[in-house]
Amino acid sequence: MNGRSAGGELVEALRSHGIGEVDGSALRRAEYSTDASNYRVVPRVVVFPRDADEVVGVLEVARSLGVPVTARGGGTSVAGNAVGPGVVMDLSAHLNRVELVDPDARIAVVQPGVVLGSLQRAAAPHGLRFGPDPSTWSRCTIGGMIGNNACGSRALAFGRTADNLLELDVVDGSGRRFTAGRDLDAVPGLPELVNGNLDVIRTELGRFERQISGYSLEHLLPERGHDLAKALVGTEGTCGVVLKATLRLVEAPRRPALVVLGFADMPAAADAVPALLPLRPLAIEGLDRRIVGTVRVIQGEAAVPELPDGNGWLLVEVGGADPDDAHVRAARLARDAADAGATGVRVLPDGPEARAIWRIREDGAGLAGRTLDGVQAWPGLEDAAVPTEHLGAYLRDLDTLLDEHGLAGSPYGHFGDGCVHVRVDLPLHTGGAELRSLMTDAAALIASHGGSLSGEHGDGRARGELLPSLYSARMIGVFERFKALFDPAGLLNPEVVVRPAPLDRDLRRPAAAPLPASDGFAFAHDGGDVTNALHRCVGVGKCRADLTSSGGFMCPSFVAVGDETTSTRGRARVLQEMANGALVARDWRAPEVHEALDLCLSCKACATDCPAGVDMATYKSEVLHRAYAGRRRPWTHYTLGRLPRWAGLAARFARPLNALLSIRPLERLALRLGGMDPRRSIPRFAPLSFHRWWKRRVSVPADGVPRPRVLLWVDTFTDLLSPSIGVAAVELLESAGYEVLTPPPGVCCGLTWITTGQLTAARSKLTALVAALAPYAEQGVPVVGLEPSCTAVLRSDLVELLPDDPRAAAVAEGTVTLAELLTRTGGDQWTRPDLGGLEVVVQPHCHHHSVMGFGPDQELLRELGATITVLAGCCGLAGNFGMERGHYDVSVAVAGNALLPALRAAAPGTVLLADGLSCRTQAEQLGGVRGLHLAELLVRGAVTSGARHASR
Repeated sequence: MNGRSAGGELVEALRSHGIGEVDGSALRRAEYSTDASNYRVVPRVVVFPRDADEVVGVLEVARSLGVPVTARGGGTSVAGNAVGPGVVMDLSAHLNRVELVDPDARIAVVQPGVVLGSLQRAAAPHGLRFGPDPSTWSRCTIGGMIGNNACGSRALAFGRTADNLLELDVVDGSGRRFTAGRDLDAVPGLPELVNGNLDVIRTELGRFERQISGYSLEHLLPERGHDLAKALVGTEGTCGVVLKATLRLVEAPRRPALVVLGFADMPAAADAVPALLPLRPLAIEGLDRRIVGTVRVIQGEAAVPELPDGNGWLLVEVGGADPDDAHVRAARLARDAADAGATGVRVLPDGPEARAIWRIREDGAGLAGRTLDGVQAWPGLEDAAVPTEHLGAYLRDLDTLLDEHGLAGSPYGHFGDGCVHVRVDLPLHTGGAELRSLMTDAAALIASHGGSLSGEHGDGRARGELLPSLYSARMIGVFERFKALFDPAGLLNPEVVVRPAPLDRDLRRPAAAPLPASDGFAFAHDGGDVTNALHRCVGVGKCRADLTSSGGFMCPSFVAVGDETTSTRGRARVLQEMANGALVARDWRAPEVHEALDLCLSCKACATDCPAGVDMATYKSEVLHRAYAGRRRPWTHYTLGRLPRWAGLAARFARPLNALLSIRPLERLALRLGGMDPRRSIPRFAPLSFHRWWKRRVSVPADGVPRPRVLLWVDTFTDLLSPSIGVAAVELLESAGYEVLTPPPGVCCGLTWITTGQLTAARSKLTALVAALAPYAEQGVPVVGLEPSCTAVLRSDLVELLPDDPRAAAVAEGTVTLAELLTRTGGDQWTRPDLGGLEVVVQPHCHHHSVMGFGPDQELLRELGATITVLAGCCGLAGNFGMERGHYDVSVAVAGNALLPALRAAAPGTVLLADGLSCRTQAEQLGGVRGLHLAELLVRGAVTSGARHASR
């Protein structure tokens, strides 16, 4: 049967049963073919149940046809727990309501697709929270947490998911729907199974808190209250599907303090843990220097707060009755830590620095996915746990084991619970032999330390085969009989935990053939292989987080639409399937590929916000470049994709053209002819361009005092559409003591050619740009960019497209933003404007955020006294994206994430600061607000400051 239509009969059966959202397309199956693991299992059909009755209906159809079913939430499962060969049910799409938060009883009732972050926000007004907090809290679902018995950093204080669960509404594999609580009689045969195996359950299970591997049947013991609900936690969807859960809530810590302890290495940090546990901290997390080093490489030095000396750190969170009490307790712990071998210590109150450090820890799964040398690292030996008194010894033995295999990894994790996460640079592209060898030896090592193969992520396909290393044959038999009571046909998430699949089967990386880079981007960090670049996406799913949770810009179309197709991960999965060639054709023109990329805004936020460094904007440019090489392109590639060329011609007739465009029917016609949405407006051309103004300008006579020179590069957009920004920049730079130079007009970075994949032409544009700018950059003259997207091209795309030109590297290194230049301008030459009392809403351009970083701008504005609100998220126009026909509604929806609500809520007199032309255009067209560039704001502020001084 053809893989592209394998689910036809099943699709019809599900729809006939009244199941509404059923998708058997190759695109959808590609997106759900893997999770955050090493494994690829292509489903026949993906279903998005709209309510609990539809879940029951899906299971009924699957039973009648003998088709396996796998339930899935956020798809962040690391062990291959959320992929399956039959029906995959995504419960996050519709079953995502918090039905009840009862602050008096301290309980919550939730549907399985509720994202943990949503539950925390619902409980927060009552001073409550759900205790367990996996690092994927912004996108993991409660159903997934129940499936894996998730724990997180603060399980040390609040326990695992099982410890915080009261009751489950479940449907099992036989179609039986029941409430699981403290009653074994709900399932026929269960009391007999437990009573007949009390001895083995008592001796082999529940030995320490993080023993998650296998089924947690110790909860069924009489001394544990015959708690069936807790026993079903961690069964990984193999025994039933959760329809609703009743959870216990706990009191949220009040602004805890963070103690960062430095150690010589990670084993030394682990040795210190037992001495810290009696101090009852909320969390003790381990963080390796290699992960911190990766953050510095991807996000820059500014992303890493000052850390104590060491090669490994413990992050110890301390609570208290109030912030002062927490700080006193933290200081006491810091003093005691020296006796535990700490080489350095830092105590931080709850605030930006502490949150930045926690963010590094939360992004560990993605950051550990690459070594400092850029080699891909993989899960598998991801999640082992040992009793804390064995932790240091285990880590030393683990280092020895990896050395023996010629491998390396970056350990981190929940050291207070003895749980270690590590990704290892296995050569999976060559096959699974080394994985099998390593995991077999590691299982024996873990067992020798009395540990568990899984400490919170479950066994899945990665570790299920190794359970006999931990448990007796009799215990394995009890697991099999337990599952059979709930799922006699074995259709619920088969080959997981019970009768597991071989751990080296269904690996996704070996099946992906190399795709060497063309004459497009170099992909130097990935060995020139596009397939390596595509597999940077390890599926951690941070692109699925909402902006309130992530604090970043990725992924704007997912936040607006909420569909896996619109996430960075979903797109990466489709591209990975293209590299595989079995489900999606190994063809750059494959329709699934172009459908997946269609709503990518090329915002580049993923290049920075994604912990794995996935750069979907670059991948999209490469795809378009290859797909249309030597072929006819979409019409907008010729219009918007070559906009600077047409703008240069149109600007010669600015006045009559503007007059014609002011006639709305003519403007709409022009938009349609250009492939744009007629609901848009065309920006007007300036009657006097910047370069014409510069040519006519009367220079200020030199005073004989040598001034540092800057090269003000005025891009095409600023030159022809917003020349007032260039004029303001000249005035500002001269007032700051600089001699301003400009290159000749027409020096273009090729941005629009890059975003539409016309990379050969873009390289030609950049070669000319380098010839014009390099003579200045090589002399140390700063090149100041004004339009963020164009400045970002010089800082990143330039060296990727001209990797062998040393002049390109000089230009990239010498290019700065206006704020970067001004924050390092000292002395008395510049009379800094006073922006005190000014309320500013800031819409950073996505490329500014992702490539240059917005920190210098924030620093400058705060130093000048402005009160700023910095928006997280794309404006939605994103260059040509929001102008193209077919994208308008999504563009407006993206603007509705942050920009439009902020404009509506702004007090009178608030200024919108938006350096990007796209951002200003979107704000004006959708919100009726004219934004200012930083240069204009500072010049206006200088005038206002002068008026204030003159009136005194």
